[in-house]
Amino acid sequence: MRDIDLKSLRLLVAVCDHQNMARAAAQEHIEPSAVSKRIAQLEHDLGTPLLMRSRRGVQPTPAGLSVLEHARSVLFTLERMATDASTFSSGVKGQVRLVATVSAIAESLLDDIAAFMREPANRNIKVDVEERQSRDVVRHLRDGLASVGVCWDSIDLEGLEHLPYREDRLGLAVHPDHPLAGRKSLRFEQTLDHEHVGLPPTTAVHTMLHRAAARSGRTVSYRAVVSNFDASFRVVAANLAISVVPVEVGGPYAEMLGVKIIPLTDAWAHRRFAICFQKLDALQSPVRRLVEHLAQRAAESQRGAAP
Repeated sequence: MRDIDLKSLRLLVAVCDHQNMARAAAQEHIEPSAVSKRIAQLEHDLGTPLLMRSRRGVQPTPAGLSVLEHARSVLFTLERMATDASTFSSGVKGQVRLVATVSAIAESLLDDIAAFMREPANRNIKVDVEERQSRDVVRHLRDGLASVGVCWDSIDLEGLEHLPYREDRLGLAVHPDHPLAGRKSLRFEQTLDHEHVGLPPTTAVHTMLHRAAARSGRTVSYRAVVSNFDASFRVVAANLAISVVPVEVGGPYAEMLGVKIIPLTDAWAHRRFAICFQKLDALQSPVRRLVEHLAQRAAESQRGAAP
C-alpha cells in the first residue's frame, strides 16, 4: 500500500464534517474537483469505497467511518506534536502529559498541580491534564501516551510503578426532603430501595457499586446515568434520585444546591489514589519533579489530617 497522504486525510475529514464536497473545498481553499480526485486516490490506495454520494450530499461508508476515526486521531496527534514542539521554541523547557480520573481532578489534583506551576523553578514547565477513566489511565501509561497518571489504587496496576496519593470517602448525596436525609451515616445496602443516578458503566465506581449490591443479593436501580458529578448533583437537587459521590467533592454542591451528603460506612467507601508511571528512574526531569511534588503534597495532607 502506498503511503497515505495527510492532505487527503484532512480533506476526508472536512468532507465528512460538511457532508458536501463544495463546502469542504471552500474550507480547505482547494477546487472541488481536486478534493474528489484526492479522495478517489485514497479509496484506491485503501482498496475500498470511503464515501457514498447522493443528492442529499456525501456520507461515509462503514469503511469510511473507520478510516475517519483514525484520520481524526492521526491529525490530532500531529497537531499536538506541532504544539508541543512550538512550546520549546517559545521558552517552555519541559512538558508533562498527565491523565487522571474524574474524582482525582474534581478533588485535589488541580490545586496540587497549580501549586507546582506557581513555584519559580517550574515556571517553564507546561502540564497538560486529560480526564480518563481508571482503566484508560493505566492503558495510556502502558502505551506511552502519557507520562504520569492518577487513579484509584484498586485497579490492576501491573507493569507500572506507583506512589500513594490522596484518599477520599464516598457518601450519599440526597435531597433534603428525601426519606434518607435524616440519617447521619449509611451502609450502601440501605440505599438500594431507592433510585440512584450514576456514572457510566465503564467507570470504576459503577463496577464497585454493582459488586457491593451483588454481595447483598441486590441490584442498583438507576433513574438516570450521567457523565459527571455536576450532573449527578443537579439530578439529586431536583429530588429525582440519590447518588454515591466523593464527600470531598460534595461540599460546594451541598452549599450551592442545598443537597445533603451522608457518609457511607462501608470499608470499600474509603478509597486511596495512586500516582502511576512506567519507571521512576526513567522519567524525564520535569515529570519526576511533578511526581515528587504530588507525592509530597499528599503526604503533607495526610500529616495534617492525622489526630
